[in-house]
Amino acid sequence: MNDTFLDFDENSWGRLKKNLKKIVGDNSYNNWLKHLDLLSFEKNILSLSVPTKFLRDWLVNNYADKIKLECRKSNYNIEVLKIVVKPIGGRIVPGTARIIKNDDKQWNNTFDIRKSQTYTSATDFGAPLDPRFTFDNFVVGKPNELAFAASQRVAETEKVTFNPLFLYGGVGLGKTHLMHAIAWKIKERNPNRKVIYLSAEKFMYQFVRALRYKDTSAFKEQFRSIDVLMIDDVQFISGKDNTQEEFFHTFNALIEQNRQIVISADKSPSDLDGVQERLKSRLGCGLVADIHPTTYELRLGILIEKAQKRGVEIPSKVLEFLSHRIVSNVREMEGALNRLVAHATLVGTSISVETAQVVLQDLLKSSNRKITIEEIQKKVAEHFNIRLTDMHSPRRSRSVARPRQIAMYLAKSITSRSLPEIGRKFGGRDHTTVMHAVKKIEELKQEDNNFNDDIELLKRLIDS
Repeated sequence: MNDTFLDFDENSWGRLKKNLKKIVGDNSYNNWLKHLDLLSFEKNILSLSVPTKFLRDWLVNNYADKIKLECRKSNYNIEVLKIVVKPIGGRIVPGTARIIKNDDKQWNNTFDIRKSQTYTSATDFGAPLDPRFTFDNFVVGKPNELAFAASQRVAETEKVTFNPLFLYGGVGLGKTHLMHAIAWKIKERNPNRKVIYLSAEKFMYQFVRALRYKDTSAFKEQFRSIDVLMIDDVQFISGKDNTQEEFFHTFNALIEQNRQIVISADKSPSDLDGVQERLKSRLGCGLVADIHPTTYELRLGILIEKAQKRGVEIPSKVLEFLSHRIVSNVREMEGALNRLVAHATLVGTSISVETAQVVLQDLLKSSNRKITIEEIQKKVAEHFNIRLTDMHSPRRSRSVARPRQIAMYLAKSITSRSLPEIGRKFGGRDHTTVMHAVKKIEELKQEDNNFNDDIELLKRLIDS
């Protein structure tokens, strides 16, 4: 490298930011570096500003070394980096300066600059954490209470009580949320602990890249110098024998050093297909916590929390409707809420059950396909203690006719089947019979609150 240092100005800063964007990628740049602005460069002190304290702390802890390294590579003699808080359109907030000097450990732990295109620091290979995913924002219920309690224990103590913590469950049930929450809490309690969160897919990518650059020693050193390693969706290394081999050795090295490991997957360790038996055994040797599918009550609680966070007034009937109808996962349910709020804001309509049925028509139909008319008939028959065959029989006694009408009403409300299709499922009845049943049940719901509650209970039973 040339020892002649260059002047630093606005153009220099622009080039530096472009280089940083190439290194960290678009997502990390947009999340953390985009709002980093140049204030001044005087006496070899580079002063930068960001709009919030949170962003300042994250940049100091995770990107200060990259900024320094890029300055060094570009022959800018920067001895001190200073980052202050300056809200957009406002003034610098007094007392918010964070200063990092050349002799700080954070700037002296980088690898050889010749290897900087492959690895630079421990934070280079981790994924950004989502600030929305904290323990405070996690709604706890019966399906996830063990996973939540275990995650809190891992986050709140530096003593390793169970290793690894293995979280598993279906898509959109909160595994990633809990992992981010653990990382945030650990960093809040002790900012100096090295916490790395990344997907199994990215672990595999980093390993393959290390092989390509013939730099596996740097890869091993980085991963094995971590205090807390968090790997999301470990099922993605299924069938990747070389990656599993390296993961196994990394896992063992961290366990032997009493470093905490947190893993997530869509299945329990013993049920992971294409994973070596010895790795399955290792993954299951700590605490395995299952996150079960959400209940109606938990889904409703999550929607109420999401609505409150947005500061939006949403009628309770709409929240109950969404909780009943969208049961696959929390992400899909939150997406439905976002669409509904956006539609109401942009179009200027009120939020109602009727609006939800129109705006979310495609999503609701997708959910409906998972519930069959046969399931509805079975649940209703069990609830009213009648035979399933009575749903198709010509019997007209009130004890049979009313449950049959309720089943027709629910079939129309919950599924996407047409009236003639529903009629055929009820002993070949005409579509006008189904129309009459739907109208009758709607009238009874309006007249009798107890009857209405009974219908809602049936919906929950069918959804569960």
